[in-house]
Amino acid sequence: MDALTGLPVLASSSTRPACAFFDVDNTIVRGASGFHLAKELYRRRFFRRRDIAWFAWQAVQFFLFGEDVGRVTAVRARALGVIRGRTEAEILEVGEEVYETVLDSRIFPGARALVAAHLERGHQVWLVTATPREIGDLMARRLGATGAVATVAQTVDGVYTGELVGDLMHGSRKAEAVRQLSERAGADLADCAAYGDSANDLQMLEIVGHPCAINPDPHLRVHALESRWPVRDLRRRRPGLASSGAAVAGAGAGLWGVVVLARKILRRGAV
Repeated sequence: MDALTGLPVLASSSTRPACAFFDVDNTIVRGASGFHLAKELYRRRFFRRRDIAWFAWQAVQFFLFGEDVGRVTAVRARALGVIRGRTEAEILEVGEEVYETVLDSRIFPGARALVAAHLERGHQVWLVTATPREIGDLMARRLGATGAVATVAQTVDGVYTGELVGDLMHGSRKAEAVRQLSERAGADLADCAAYGDSANDLQMLEIVGHPCAINPDPHLRVHALESRWPVRDLRRRRPGLASSGAAVAGAGAGLWGVVVLARKILRRGAV
């Protein structure tokens, strides 16, 4: 670690490059970026109150019984159905507005500084996230990062089909993406860093030489402490003082957000 910045000391030269890989939700940006996109899509009448109610019920099931493969598949299918037949240009326009009005102000200053510091040292910086590609690419561009790998919704002639290309950028897929990106860059994983907030990022964190837990959920915090990984809480307003209402990590934050949104919408009228 660099004593002044706290950054891992990565090799970086014309012959031996280095990369830094960042999760997005609750690592770079407070909360779930996809939820803010969904809110704006609802405002623009991309979907109905009954869709919100359905997603809210799935969120309740998630909190009561935990993650279930069948439930995740059903939620993914319904979410993709929302944009089926819509154009990529429409979603990109919404994404730009969401970034300008919401996401930019929710980026943790500490995360922004980490990204900038890696770039200043000549490292490649990649966002590796389960959030939609449209949001991942936009955030990478605005932060000046090298690029993003994210969940990709299939399009044909610029129109969404309602299917995914591959699967969610999640768990083992994140780790595989990191391997491929480092290989393409000519970097040794032992010289690379990765930052994540949840147990879903463990496989990505474990394959690099410099893992760091950012705003970790309980599972990741325990694992990081046992493994003697650096742990940073960027939610703190100043050293030693945790901010009130610390964000819920990972998928749970997005699902809880849907519940809150559903309550607000359903109060205005029956589904």
